[in-house]
Amino acid sequence: MNKFENYCTKFVQSIGNKEGAVSPAIVASASFAYGTPETAEGIFNGSVKKPLYSRMGNPTTAKLESIMAEMDGGIGAVATSSGMGATTLAVMSLVSQGDEIISIGGLFGGTYSLFDETLSRFGIKTHFFDVDEFDNIQSAINNNTKIIFLESVGNPNMRLPDIKKIADIAKKANIALIVDNTITPLSVSPLALGADITVYSTTKIISGNSSALGGCVVFRVIHDSSDKFKTERYPFLAKFIKSAGKTALIPNAKKRALRDLGMSANAHASYQTLLGLETLALRLPRIVNNVEIIALELAKNGLHVNHPSLQSHPHHTRYKQDFEYGCGTLLTIDMQTKERAYDFLRKTKIATITANIGDSRTLALHMASTIYSDFDVETRKFLGITDGLIRISIGLENPQDIINDFLQAAK
Repeated sequence: MNKFENYCTKFVQSIGNKEGAVSPAIVASASFAYGTPETAEGIFNGSVKKPLYSRMGNPTTAKLESIMAEMDGGIGAVATSSGMGATTLAVMSLVSQGDEIISIGGLFGGTYSLFDETLSRFGIKTHFFDVDEFDNIQSAINNNTKIIFLESVGNPNMRLPDIKKIADIAKKANIALIVDNTITPLSVSPLALGADITVYSTTKIISGNSSALGGCVVFRVIHDSSDKFKTERYPFLAKFIKSAGKTALIPNAKKRALRDLGMSANAHASYQTLLGLETLALRLPRIVNNVEIIALELAKNGLHVNHPSLQSHPHHTRYKQDFEYGCGTLLTIDMQTKERAYDFLRKTKIATITANIGDSRTLALHMASTIYSDFDVETRKFLGITDGLIRISIGLENPQDIINDFLQAAK
């Protein structure tokens, strides 16, 4: 039984109820009654485990968080209002003015803007590197470095990081490693490879049908013995480790980010995400298989396709060795010019033109004129954004239908 089959059972059995309402309950309440002042005090100091206020957590959302944590092998999770909310929560829980971040790989446009523009306004500096610049990554580490951040698959440049090697660098330097695993839930297990925190846009393949905006951050356990989060690099964590022990990263994230920035998950969105999560392990392997079939056939027909399953890709060997279960729903097609890209998008009958990815249906978007339209030429070049680049998120359709449609659209 492969890992996808195993999770089919886990998700369905964890999300549904054996007694009463089978479907998860939506707790649509912003606030919760404490009953007594003593209970209220206990809830606020953490000794009583009951809902405090929906900005800090909700029973419906808590169910989603527990399943996401189990999926990734984490001690716990915090669900958020969006994928960018998840990234912001994870990062802001660990940084202060004067701190530095090392960001590796392609980077979704919103993440790059967060690091390069927004955080810089608050005195937080980010160094950007390609996935294989190991010497430069090592050289950039200093006493102010708090985070190494990477995507499991570059979105949209499709470059694959050596997560284990980068995790070893982070471990030796006692620096937190955050991995955006949005594109590869189940396929890649960042915490098992040495990451400390994983972030997701659950809007994508996890919910899978464009109905629920959301995100999630999964945290590893704090070890009883030595741990990077017990070092002088993270002095603010000491009080949380003292009060919460192994789960310290969760109250730290809630107190240092969620409480004041308010990127809280909505109960209705959490419910819809749970419904999508039930079928993730069925949908993902079909889509991964579709991607490989489509990438190979389009490349054979002369299209400029970028996907690691192709032998022409610089990380093809890494793909074969480290990405046994694929690298998600994405591939890109470079039509060379904006005009040809637009012509392709006008002619395609199957692809829906939208900024989302990881849907049950095939999606497409011209990158340079949309998500990356505000970026300068140098930044676009670093991120792999060319004038004719179209990002494709493959769906559940018959792969031959997609191939036929794309080939006629490319004529």
